[in-house]
Amino acid sequence: MGIFYNIGIHLLQLGLKFIAPFNDKIKLGVEGRSQSFQILENSVQEADNCIWFHCASLGEFEQGLPVFQEIRKQYKDHKIVLTFFSPSGYEIRKNTPVADIVCYLPIDTKANTKRFLDIVKPKLTIFVKYDIWPNYLSELKKHQYRAILISALFRKNQSYFKPLGGFMRDKLFAFEHIFTQDLKSKELLEQIDYHNTTVSGDTRFDRVFNQLNQDNELDFIKTFKNDSLCLVAGSTWSEDEKILVDYINKAPDTQKFIIAPHNIKTNQIQKFRQQLIKKNILFSEKGSQDLSNYSVLIIDTIGILSKIYSYADIAYVGGAIGTTGLHNTLEPAVFGVPIIIGNHYDKFPEAKIMIEIDGMFSVKDSESFTLITNKLMNNQVFREESGRKNYNFIEKNTGSVIQIMDYLRI
Repeated sequence: MGIFYNIGIHLLQLGLKFIAPFNDKIKLGVEGRSQSFQILENSVQEADNCIWFHCASLGEFEQGLPVFQEIRKQYKDHKIVLTFFSPSGYEIRKNTPVADIVCYLPIDTKANTKRFLDIVKPKLTIFVKYDIWPNYLSELKKHQYRAILISALFRKNQSYFKPLGGFMRDKLFAFEHIFTQDLKSKELLEQIDYHNTTVSGDTRFDRVFNQLNQDNELDFIKTFKNDSLCLVAGSTWSEDEKILVDYINKAPDTQKFIIAPHNIKTNQIQKFRQQLIKKNILFSEKGSQDLSNYSVLIIDTIGILSKIYSYADIAYVGGAIGTTGLHNTLEPAVFGVPIIIGNHYDKFPEAKIMIEIDGMFSVKDSESFTLITNKLMNNQVFREESGRKNYNFIEKNTGSVIQIMDYLRI
């Protein structure tokens, strides 16, 4: 199986280079990876004590961030190397203060992994959630470098737990400890005789709970809302926006709407605006405008959605109406906000739980969206009770970072 994997990984490397001229995102990754070794060789000295963080993309970075911050704080004499596989992580967090060096992870060939680890020689490696690369793990194990996996979430249908999955299954044993999000993941690991596990929960709970200690004030949002009931729709796609438009155009003038699309390309946003009857304005257009005169504010920038959720009376989180995958529902939940999502949420355990406790509501079309949104808008007691259940759920599940840091002794 290892032979087939290594042939496949070389073909992947060639394939990405071939596709790069025709795909901007892949092009960023290919060009970025071509610079990784130069960045590392110029930045890592022989005497450095390095810690290596690896994240697939932006979501895994945000998940691991509270752990990264604590390690940065406690191990100031170590040089921290942060790698990403996806451009959506690297391009947004390449200047993060939690790392000294940020670069793309070179493709998982045997030659690349040996060269990477010969340079970095990590005293500790932390992988987040699921981005498990066999050759990197083999090389880590060969040199007996410490490695842990945090916020891991496993499913029975993954290759590790199948009869022919021995190649991938063996790689998990490169981790000296795996911190899982749930008991089911721990039990799956124990079925393959991996027992160095702790159910620590999801570090994202610590991440979002820390948001309450930040300054979340945004004066322009306060002006726009102007004491009206406000629905904030975050990370929306075209399928989500179709449902939102139907409701917004029929809503009373006393209701306000903030839309933060996942895709902020001008042509996509203009398509959405053309469907709106209500008076609307872009974040980039606000200037000295009196925002209180508008019903819809469209956020055509990134990086402020988590703060905007603090002004929501109701939140809608996109991705689950279509097939793109549900976005972060914990960000609005920590502010005690009731949440509406689409109906494709099976792979998101936190969504299932919030639905069970009546803090979150799943819809499949405009009709079901209108029913629950009207109920939340018109019933203050119901709205506030639903939001409180979400806050309590977040608070109850914090503490993962403490467990991980208690384990680590570099």
